Amino acid sequence: MSKNAQIAKQLHLAQRNQTPIEQFSSVDPFSLSEAYEIQHELMKQRIAEGEKIIGVKMGFTSEAKMAQMGVSEMIIGQLTDAMHCSNGGSINRSDFIHPRVEPEIAFRLSQDINEPIQLHDVLQYVDEIAAALEIIDSRYENFKFSLEDVVADNCSSAAFVIGAFQKPLDVLTDLNIELIINGKVAEKGSSNDILGNPWKSLVAASELAHKYGLRLKAGDIVLAGAATSAHFINENDKVSAEVEKLKDLSFQIEPKSHQKLEKP
Repeated sequence: MSKNAQIAKQLHLAQRNQTPIEQFSSVDPFSLSEAYEIQHELMKQRIAEGEKIIGVKMGFTSEAKMAQMGVSEMIIGQLTDAMHCSNGGSINRSDFIHPRVEPEIAFRLSQDINEPIQLHDVLQYVDEIAAALEIIDSRYENFKFSLEDVVADNCSSAAFVIGAFQKPLDVLTDLNIELIINGKVAEKGSSNDILGNPWKSLVAASELAHKYGLRLKAGDIVLAGAATSAHFINENDKVSAEVEKLKDLSFQIEPKSHQKLEKP
């Protein structure tokens, strides 16, 4: 088994067993290109177990998130159908190590994107948009990692919830965004916190996907990245998000040992 495959297997088992592991780069550093190769190996294991790739997620598209995690470069990870949870449903705490949640904007692609696109062309590639909540859950101890570590770990992707889809808005700037935990506003932000304009995140996704060999297909979901810092969530938490001009969404964290992730 290759080094990349071995790292991918350890990350896969850490996720399946909800057991954190030491970051690899502190012992045996590897390049960003190698990190994406490891990510591909990791997703091959999930696909072999029956999961399907249904989109991508952008990471570190806000200055707040970059500062929170100590990195300075955008990254891209892959979403599977097993990560997709029902709006208004419940998510089991047993499926995670140390989960955090962040509010985002989701795009649904109307056609394949096979090469980098331009900002003035984005509307022709998207048929609907929605508010979203992403749960991130690093497989590394203490939620600490290098840029290469987190990319290898599929950018901490764990689960996501999407609100009701609607027709795209030409302008996505200056939208107020709130993350609400148990009825109280936990984080506040703006759509401007996503690269100054969430549509730019779709452009960046097309560039990174092309560079690192990820496919963007019609019907896929693209999560634009966090509009606020990520917030830790605990058993019995009720989580919701309000994104101006988009439909609200929510989910609840069930205690450990209850039912598994709900799918739509």
